Amino acid sequence: MSAHGNDTHRLNLPFVGIATFGKNPYVSDWDSIDADVAILGAPFDCGCQYRSGARFGPRAVREASTLFSFGLGGAYDHEDDATYLGEDVRIVDIGDADIVHTKTTESHANIEYGVKKILDAGAIPVTIGGDHSVSIPCVRAFEEDCARNGPIHIVQIDAHLDFVDERHGVTEGHGNPMRRAIEKGYVSGMTQLGIRNVSSTTRDGYEDARARGTDILSVRQVRALGAEGVLDRIPEGARFYVTIDIDGFCPSIAPGTGTPSHGGFLYYEVLEILQGLTKRGDVVGIDLVEVAPAYDPSESTQILAAQILLNLIGFIFRNKS
Repeated sequence: MSAHGNDTHRLNLPFVGIATFGKNPYVSDWDSIDADVAILGAPFDCGCQYRSGARFGPRAVREASTLFSFGLGGAYDHEDDATYLGEDVRIVDIGDADIVHTKTTESHANIEYGVKKILDAGAIPVTIGGDHSVSIPCVRAFEEDCARNGPIHIVQIDAHLDFVDERHGVTEGHGNPMRRAIEKGYVSGMTQLGIRNVSSTTRDGYEDARARGTDILSVRQVRALGAEGVLDRIPEGARFYVTIDIDGFCPSIAPGTGTPSHGGFLYYEVLEILQGLTKRGDVVGIDLVEVAPAYDPSESTQILAAQILLNLIGFIFRNKS
């Protein structure tokens, strides 16, 4: 029987220990981030228009991620003949931004601060929401980084366009993030994938989005084009910010979300696009939002979320130019 403090002799099964993301080290001092990737939780869901509960998303995704944390020196994929997320990729979990209940401005400012600290440390920020409004401070945090390194192109996986300008005074809810993002001079354009069915954005919003340079494709259009056809429409050599709303997936595999929409993506459809994206340019920021675990007793939604994030991080460093 091994000593408790000697991790090299412990089996360390997924259900053992503290549930940081992927069981990676926890860094509480945001001035001491030394990593390639830093995970930030943004447990804010006051921007919801329907079912809340995404405030518990970061905790659930972290716990699910322990399933993929066997500590075997990376994960070997026989299809790609590649080992992903080896010891050369340094990932840390810096905990959650402070959330002030009912206070969107203050909560968003705290999320923005966390993303900025990650960028200042030279790491890739991966933010786990929370509702999709958390993308607003995440993108806002890139202003100084883009001044140094160039603009970002946003790739969105989502059922909804999220391009509402203002509705009854609400400008920073979960229906507004892509509209707020395109207003930034350092956002060069958007590719919005999976948009379908009845939307929270009106026809005027779609016309506005296209006029501002966004490329909008439904699930059926993505399937008709195939992954390569979709990737051909995305600017080559760009710096990409990827935002994944879990409702972009079909609720048959991801029911744990506040606004499910049938007819969504299946796992490999998104995976192949994300893998190709990492070969087309540099992914410099990621958020994954709208996991509301209470609506999925099977816990498959948060497992899907953790698996997508870990795969995407692995692809980034495997294909880094």
